[in-house]
Amino acid sequence: MPVFTPVELTLTSQMPAEKEADDGQYDADAIAREIANGVDIEDGQPNPFVFLLTILVSFSGFLFGYDTGYVSGALVAIGTDLGREITSSDKEFITSATSLGALLGGIIAGTLADALGRKWVTIGANTLFVVGAALQTGAHTVWTMIGGRFIMGWGVGIASLIAPLYISEMAPSRFRGRLVILNVLAITGGQVIAYAIGAGLQGLQNGWRLLVGLGIIPAVAQMIMFIYMPETPRYLVRRGQIEKARHVVRWIYSSRNCEVDEEVVVKKVKLLEIYNNDQHPEWSGYNRFKYALKQLYFVPGHFRALVIACGLQGIQQLCGFNSLMYFSATLFQIVGFNKPTAVSLIVAGTNMAFTILAFLLIDIVGRRRILLCTVWGMSAALVLNAIAFYFLPLNATQSDPWAIVILIAMMLYVAFYAAGIGNVPWQQSELFPMHVRGLGTSMATATNWGGNLIIGSTFLTMMDRITPSGTFGFYAGLCLLGEVFVYFCYPETSCLSLEDIQGVLKDGFNVKRSNQMSQEAKIKHRASTRGVVSDSKV
Repeated sequence: MPVFTPVELTLTSQMPAEKEADDGQYDADAIAREIANGVDIEDGQPNPFVFLLTILVSFSGFLFGYDTGYVSGALVAIGTDLGREITSSDKEFITSATSLGALLGGIIAGTLADALGRKWVTIGANTLFVVGAALQTGAHTVWTMIGGRFIMGWGVGIASLIAPLYISEMAPSRFRGRLVILNVLAITGGQVIAYAIGAGLQGLQNGWRLLVGLGIIPAVAQMIMFIYMPETPRYLVRRGQIEKARHVVRWIYSSRNCEVDEEVVVKKVKLLEIYNNDQHPEWSGYNRFKYALKQLYFVPGHFRALVIACGLQGIQQLCGFNSLMYFSATLFQIVGFNKPTAVSLIVAGTNMAFTILAFLLIDIVGRRRILLCTVWGMSAALVLNAIAFYFLPLNATQSDPWAIVILIAMMLYVAFYAAGIGNVPWQQSELFPMHVRGLGTSMATATNWGGNLIIGSTFLTMMDRITPSGTFGFYAGLCLLGEVFVYFCYPETSCLSLEDIQGVLKDGFNVKRSNQMSQEAKIKHRASTRGVVSDSKV
């Protein structure tokens, strides 16, 4: 029989009688609303160390971006260092090996995170980063390079799921969007640094090996520091470690000048128990997986979350952005620029600058509105790119007007991408309830890397077979389809708690209702900062 503290006894006595839902189960939403009445812990200011913890977690994003960035410069610098001159097919294999590894890593990452915890899976991903980078640094054949890229890909795929998952479960709801974007900002920062180092080492014999090897440093640093980091409260509740969960919640919401009230901490953890408690602790891993799979596909609200998460990740990749990241130096070399890696740095800098803009706006403007305002711009920029390539003469130089138009069009495309679809899909963890979150985010991440694999392994072939104009025109059409998907299927989630979002998707996509709930939550938070707490619970 459980032992309750006085505060918990008070809360339990205030619970409604056993309210049953249509399926005969207790109405968790009704109970949660009664527990949550009164002061909301989300109205306070979080511990500043939450931001520092987010930066540490974002080392995973940095490594993701660094890998994307260095391969672009390395592909034009390797020359015959791998035993022979590398061909276009070799470049596609080297690039897509990481995407294939990331696809496989992304598939199992969620299940591993549920079984072993977010913290230890992150440490495991860093180990794969180190091994993969070491193999590439010492590679003297194409296949050794491909093998190193494949192993690193597993680490990239796992980290790309775990980092936003960890952040979203630790972050207060009104800061969640911005904190997850810090990870995306780290991705773009890694790309910029990789391009900058690559440009600086261009011309140095075996300079690309140094470029690859430097990626080991942040991986080792994060691996060591993460040993001392806490697990997320939602995972701790799921594992039945309630006291540890309270300790982490207390730490997250304690501001610099005051401790959070203990009763409010207990209320928050009670809510987490209702939505995240393990109903079948005796089940084996296989039975848990089978149950989660069934829940994900046959419970309408969970399936809607999966459609949204996979749809957004698919749009992010099939719009062709990573073809530009992987092959930008090769592309600018074709266009006629003398220093293609340095030109790629301009594009990467644009990506980082507009990711910062997204960081400032995502919780204010909202995820849905940002996407609706940017995806169409990507399509327009790709159409401009297709037109410029059509009129670009053979053997063009960097002074050719159409070459300049291509550079401007790519910068516009990257700006729209970074401000919207480059960031929002990584908010995927917020869409899923705890018991399917690991599997759901795994499938969404696998969708991302599946699309990445398709783009990385077909881009140069498409450029050759259907011309650059046809390739970019094709990507523009996919972007338009993405705009339609966002308009009809993606509800607004900014400022809503993870548990509120589950309620939104329960009986439909509820785009209109989600907009209203988000606005009400923002009004309430603004009122709380002025010392006025609303009587209603959003």
